[in-house]
Amino acid sequence: MITLESDHQLKNLIENESVILLFSADWCPDCRVIEPFIPELEEDYSDWTFVYVDRDQFIHVCAENDVFGIPSFLAFNDGEEVGRFVSKERKTKEEIETFLTKVSK
Repeated sequence: MITLESDHQLKNLIENESVILLFSADWCPDCRVIEPFIPELEEDYSDWTFVYVDRDQFIHVCAENDVFGIPSFLAFNDGEEVGRFVSKERKTKEEIETFLTKVSK
């Protein structure tokens, strides 16, 4: 997983790759719950580039994309948003897989 480091990098990734943005934070307990199976999801959905977006460092990106709860996911393909799984609720592996399968079609 790539860790987002700049707005320029984000723009470049969205415009040139199929990306899954994972909005998270170190202090978020629900985010820690999904960490163990994220590598497996990255492997299963290898057509996507997974990008960790630190909610605190990129709060403006959260606001611009209406991401007000974490963990949350946005999918972009060819520069366009193709799906979102955004809420403040804890997510299960199955729910994330359902989202990834839906945006992969």
